[in-house]
Amino acid sequence: MAEVKNSGPAPGGGWTRFVTARPRLSLLVALVVTALAVFAGSGVADRMGSGGFEVPGAESTYATEVLEREFPASQPNLLLLVSAREGGVDDPAVAAEARRLAERLDAEQGVGGIGSYWGTRSPALRSEDGRQAVIVARVEGDEKAAGEILERISPDFRGAHGPVDVAIGGQLAVQHEMQSTVEEDLLRAELIALPVTLVLLVMVFGSAVAAMLPLGIGIVAILGTNAVLRGLTELTDVSVFAQNLTTALGLGLAIDYALFVVRRFREELGRGADTRTAVATTLRTAGRTVFFSALTVAASLSAMLVFPQYFLRSFAYAGIAVVLLAAAAALTLLPAALMLLGDRVNALDLRRLFRRRRRAAGGAEPGGARPSGAAGEDAKEPGAGWARTATLVMRRAPVFAVLTTAGLVLLGLPFLGAKFGTVDDRQLPTTAESRVVQDELRDGFPGSPGGGLTVLAEGGATPAEYAGYRERIAALDGIVRVDGPVASGTGAGTPAYFTVIPEGEGVGETAQRVVGELRAEPAPFDTSVTGAAALLVDSKDAIGDRLPWAGAIIVVVTLLLVFLLTGSVLIPIQAVVLNGLSLTAMFGAVVWVFQEGHLSGFLGFTPTGDIETTLPVLMFCVAFGLSMDYGVFLISRIKEEYDATGDHDHAVRFGLRRTGGLITAAAVILSVVMVAIGTSRVTNTKMLGLGVALAVLMDAMVVRSLLVPAVMKLTGRLTWWAPGPLRRFHDRFGVSEGGDAAKAPVTTPERMEASERAEEPGRSEPSEGAEPSERADEDVRDKESVGR
Repeated sequence: MAEVKNSGPAPGGGWTRFVTARPRLSLLVALVVTALAVFAGSGVADRMGSGGFEVPGAESTYATEVLEREFPASQPNLLLLVSAREGGVDDPAVAAEARRLAERLDAEQGVGGIGSYWGTRSPALRSEDGRQAVIVARVEGDEKAAGEILERISPDFRGAHGPVDVAIGGQLAVQHEMQSTVEEDLLRAELIALPVTLVLLVMVFGSAVAAMLPLGIGIVAILGTNAVLRGLTELTDVSVFAQNLTTALGLGLAIDYALFVVRRFREELGRGADTRTAVATTLRTAGRTVFFSALTVAASLSAMLVFPQYFLRSFAYAGIAVVLLAAAAALTLLPAALMLLGDRVNALDLRRLFRRRRRAAGGAEPGGARPSGAAGEDAKEPGAGWARTATLVMRRAPVFAVLTTAGLVLLGLPFLGAKFGTVDDRQLPTTAESRVVQDELRDGFPGSPGGGLTVLAEGGATPAEYAGYRERIAALDGIVRVDGPVASGTGAGTPAYFTVIPEGEGVGETAQRVVGELRAEPAPFDTSVTGAAALLVDSKDAIGDRLPWAGAIIVVVTLLLVFLLTGSVLIPIQAVVLNGLSLTAMFGAVVWVFQEGHLSGFLGFTPTGDIETTLPVLMFCVAFGLSMDYGVFLISRIKEEYDATGDHDHAVRFGLRRTGGLITAAAVILSVVMVAIGTSRVTNTKMLGLGVALAVLMDAMVVRSLLVPAVMKLTGRLTWWAPGPLRRFHDRFGVSEGGDAAKAPVTTPERMEASERAEEPGRSEPSEGAEPSERADEDVRDKESVGR
């Protein structure tokens, strides 16, 4: 796979023998392991949670836990919306039926803290038109246990009950419905992505046999990751949303890696190598690239482990597992399959049918002679279009560098107006039952449902002290009213709580400001503030505190890995900066579309005026890793040619020529998978899928095609420079494809002169493996092509 310089056996030899000695046995073992993964990973979604946005150990989390234990009625998570069929909720028949429902709910095991409009006469629990009212309760247990109770009792309460109709809502119902919706959407996404991906792979490879290999690797990676996640659910909380990333990366990266490996294997066969030699060369070159790509993507995803929210940590678990499994399958199972297939990897070439039809329509001779003339010469040159693109960009490098960078920055400007919020029921489609209930509360009930803050008071106090504190916080700017205190008993030191209703939206700027003022207000007892706005404030603080660490992990690991790959100081810096630029369009679109609501009707979601706090972090880590994936593909091929020739400009053109089409094909296929994920009815999943798809396409079609060659042209021969100590470090610990012979050539006056000669307009790269005379011939053809 990869060789540490100045140590070990011949490059690729040991690894090649390991993965190809018994290919049939390797595939049989893989089949057995995959079958076991199917068994081990079954039912994983049922053991996952749909929360994970709170910060463990934060003030709001602590206060919520105490309130749930001491005052279950203060933290209801289940709500029955009772609608009168005729008349109002105060009609005797309606009131009697509602009381019976409340009594039945109170009798259910695991349900407590019952409250209702008919028991309290609270106007907050009655709609303004008098036709609806609510019954609230607290379902005990963690997410899984509470969800099981909800599933058990829901059929007995939902629907018609005499003079009333009942709908089920509340936080628990929203989370449960969100989890089931994600599972259904994921199945639909897989049914969309798999056949479309197979068609695209056939178009890329032509051979149906070759097209099936990447798809098989992706399925193995997904099934293996589900088994890993199933094991993790026994140890920690895992978010159900992580399964979307498993599918996206499992298919996308496995296809990327297999594309790169299979394409290189077919190239080696086309150059006359036997099967074993072709596999060895493929593992030594493309295998090394896959290995480094997997490490960079995994490093980017691992940065999410520094955050305390299990929502983000779950994506790290799933992402790291699926990346490493995809790379392992591409470097073990795939070479074994190629050993068995040999030349048959090109079997079932479906493009022959179309070629025959074109020849018949054009009156070509039975031998299928190619068209003559310039057009025909261009057609038979592999990657000639990418070579012309590279030549054009490098001839006008300053223009392309400035315009492309300015365009990307401009696309990212909307993100400067980003506002952050929390997940609520509006993530669900408008037809979801729990969403309908919450909409009724928002539109028809007084106050701000879910927007209240709760101040937990511990340590005990006199009635006068409680009254004085209540007066002081009621006088704070932005507070509508303060209710309480409500105590859990009459003894000294018993806890109590106040309910504070702020102005405006429950998680708006006013509510967040009030949280800070309540926490700063002195009191003769210990206070802790919780509520939706407090949870948001704590989440933003936790992300802000740990964001520099996450960024440092991504940058440092990326710099180190790319340096080990290239031996250059400048290329790793370029990789980090250009990767960051490739994400600007994604972040700008997130704000313009999902926060401000443009295209919301077309895409089918409800804009809330903000973005969930953890989503930008998640999208950055995923998109940065995928962008680095394509960056490694391109850089490794440029480095390979530079090692062979010492000609910088030629190496850049050659790298884009050989990988431009491959990277574009891989990006399109991955985008199809992400768009399939983006068809989800849950807004956050839609945002993740469509946003990452946009970032991948921008990276492949703009950054890798235009910005990278322009910047590398501007940096010239300094691109490969490294100071003496770092060069010696790379000589000892860096990774190359062929031992000492493959080390990057030292920059000498002769090489500088060769690099300057390569800057002549129209000079292009020869085919891989060509002799010097063939290289000269191809340079002439490319020059003529540019001239045309």
